[in-house]
Amino acid sequence: MNKLLAVSVLVALLALSAESFRLPRQAEEEEGTLTKISGTVKSYYDSAVDTVSGYVDSIKGLKLEEKAKNLYTETSTVVSTYAGIVQDQLYHFFHH
Repeated sequence: MNKLLAVSVLVALLALSAESFRLPRQAEEEEGTLTKISGTVKSYYDSAVDTVSGYVDSIKGLKLEEKAKNLYTETSTVVSTYAGIVQDQLYHFFHH
């Protein structure tokens, strides 16, 4: 009976140590796979950022932002002028 108990304990220890050796190997493989996936995602992200940065630089080269500001300024000036004219016309229409 003592021999059976000793053999059972040794077999259990051997099985546990064998499983403990197997787990780190699987974890390393998973880390390797995750590392590959994250590396691929990061390269796609970097590529997208570089492409968008190129587009932004080309747009800045065209000075569209300055043109848009000028268009807004001119439009707001014209609208305020015509709004003042309409306001004067309505004032004179209702008060005279």
